Amino acid sequence: MEPWLVIVLCVAALIVGAAVSGLIMFKMGIEHRRKTAEAQIESAEKEAARILAESREKASTAKKTALLEAKEEIYKLRENAEKDAQKLRSDTERELKERRAEVTKSERRLQQKEENLDRKTDKLERMEESLTAKTENVKKKLAEADELKEQQQARLEEISGYTAEQAKEVLLTQLDSELVHEKAVRLLAYEQKLKDESDDKARSVIALAISRLASETVSEMTVSVVPLPNDEMKGRIIGREGRNIRTLEQLTGVDLIIDDTPEAITLSSHDKVRREIARIALEKLIQDGRIHPTRIEETVDKARREVEQKIKREGEHACLETNVNGLSPELVKLLGRLYYRTSYGQNVLAHSIEVAHLAGIMASELGVDAALARRAGLLHDIGKALTHEIEGSHVEIGVEVCKKYKENPEVVHAVEAHHGDVECRTVIAALVQAADAISAARPAARSENYENYIKRLQKLEEICTDYEGVEKSYAIQAGREVRILIKPEVVNDERMTVIAREIAQRIEKEMEYPGQIKINLIRESRVVDYAK
Repeated sequence: MEPWLVIVLCVAALIVGAAVSGLIMFKMGIEHRRKTAEAQIESAEKEAARILAESREKASTAKKTALLEAKEEIYKLRENAEKDAQKLRSDTERELKERRAEVTKSERRLQQKEENLDRKTDKLERMEESLTAKTENVKKKLAEADELKEQQQARLEEISGYTAEQAKEVLLTQLDSELVHEKAVRLLAYEQKLKDESDDKARSVIALAISRLASETVSEMTVSVVPLPNDEMKGRIIGREGRNIRTLEQLTGVDLIIDDTPEAITLSSHDKVRREIARIALEKLIQDGRIHPTRIEETVDKARREVEQKIKREGEHACLETNVNGLSPELVKLLGRLYYRTSYGQNVLAHSIEVAHLAGIMASELGVDAALARRAGLLHDIGKALTHEIEGSHVEIGVEVCKKYKENPEVVHAVEAHHGDVECRTVIAALVQAADAISAARPAARSENYENYIKRLQKLEEICTDYEGVEKSYAIQAGREVRILIKPEVVNDERMTVIAREIAQRIEKEMEYPGQIKINLIRESRVVDYAK
């Protein structure tokens, strides 16, 4: 908005204000106010005229200044535009020259390529003509060679007196005689090699004989005898074509020995849990009288549950006997599993109870916490309950298990130090270590031969189950045979032969054993449905 207009508006506002003031003060002296208002109006008019004149002068000056600045700016922009246009024209001309030069070069290159292509085309045409001529020449020579071959073959047949078929028969006869000679030479070499290895073979045979006699020394710990009501029951247990006994052996992993022993069947297995399950299942089957594969599966499942209940009871009994309270239920179950574990022929649960009592007695004599010593002694071999399932020593497994179930740190340390893997830092650890040595060192506590035998059978089963497609494996007949159950959907019949050979080679490489081991692979498909 223009300054003069603002001034005018201001003056008008003042006039209106003055008029309003005059009306308000009308009763107090209209005449006096009129004179005063006139004087104020006159003064305001003069001031407004002065301000208006100044505003117009300033506006005119500002307008002239702005026009001059705009003209100067337009002049500068025009000069810059002319300079930019001149520079653009120069750049465009230079770029056009460069483009023309590049186009000229490209045209020359294209012309050279066309000339080269023309020369190559001419050369290829000449080569094609030459190849055609050579092909015709080769065909003629092949025809001459075939004719010459026929002539030579006819000449050879005329000289030898044999046809081509007769000559072939003569050559095969000579080759056969040479092969027979070579086989004879190789047989002689094999015989010589067998003579050189006779000492090793003799030692192997002797070792096999010793192993068969030595198996009697462990029969008390690896064999269970189940009495029968009569000898006819043996046939029912075997079943039609051996299906019952085969099912029972596969489900339990136990070897059933049915011999001339009257009214008895022998169960053989290095795993006491498997043997106990098989014994209970077989006794129930004999008592029930219904013996067939489906019934066998049901009975084995029931027997397995009974053994699990017994494992729990044995763990609870061990806690009561040693007066150890507050153990985790899982630790109690693991203690019960020690009932079916042996170490050098010594029952591990009985050994653990013995160590707990010895450690408690020594702790009482020394004035140490006897309850804590018994607890550490009872749990010192807890890792042996899981050595078949988790890799690592029983000490490492025991430490992890005790930490998992938040056992006392002194108990964990005693478990870790009872074989001297770490230095004993507490009196409890030293007492458990001493009690363990006392229990193991007493006369007739352990049998080194039995422990080695168990380790060998366990190693044999581990090797067999390490292959893809193997469901289960059982070492039977004192380790002279291993029975392997194959998953039929994973391994076919041809692959079974390869797996059997690979297992045999690995056993020969990694194990030491007397005699020989039979690898028996079983591939069986089953379909189960229910009529409802």
